[in-house]
Amino acid sequence: MADAEPALARARDQGVVGYVVPGTKLDDASEAIEIAERHADVWAAVGFHPHEAKDCDDAAFAQIEKLAKDDRVVAVGEIGLDYHYMFSPRDVQLAVLQRHIELARRLDLPVIIHNRESTADMLRILKPGKGILHSFTESYEVASTLVDRGYFISFSGILSFRSAETLRDCARRLPHDRVLIETDTPYLAPVPFRGRDNEPAYVIKIAELLSSLWGVALEQVAEQTTANFERAFGVRLPR
Repeated sequence: MADAEPALARARDQGVVGYVVPGTKLDDASEAIEIAERHADVWAAVGFHPHEAKDCDDAAFAQIEKLAKDDRVVAVGEIGLDYHYMFSPRDVQLAVLQRHIELARRLDLPVIIHNRESTADMLRILKPGKGILHSFTESYEVASTLVDRGYFISFSGILSFRSAETLRDCARRLPHDRVLIETDTPYLAPVPFRGRDNEPAYVIKIAELLSSLWGVALEQVAEQTTANFERAFGVRLPR
């Protein structure tokens, strides 16, 4: 996160507003909050990514719980399941995810969910509530089910990949008031920046693609996704 300041400046130059910096473990949770404290339009999320779930013992979770009560924290995340790499055992991932979901409910915060090759378990676990499906890659049917349960669907640069026509169809069909856009920095840079480190300035390319898919002006996409951001995280951007 050392380059957060110049990255934010470049994003603002592109007209991007509203940022949530998610932690993935205890160390960078504190860093995310520190960045948010320096900027009125930046907030933080805290939690253990499924890759790091093996390190979420009672002491570490107690620290996350404490950090989650900070005024600049607006979500619990990035949390979830990842059955592709299995850097943490499946049973540990499931237990840590459930623990974070319960924390979010106690604090009335949304969750930011990572889901990779774990959709059946995710659909079983995610009850009606508040949250965001981060860097969504599943079908319209899965997205629709989660929207019906109260969740937002967030699209990353994957939406622009040549192989992602099914995902573009999903984005085309979803209710516009349930869609968010994101970077997943430093990964998944959108076309035409594939192969580079991703950064928030590039989110404009996802907005441009949604403009084409929805058949509306780019300004309408910006207004809609900004309003969605405020509703999803319960924040108000500086005007």
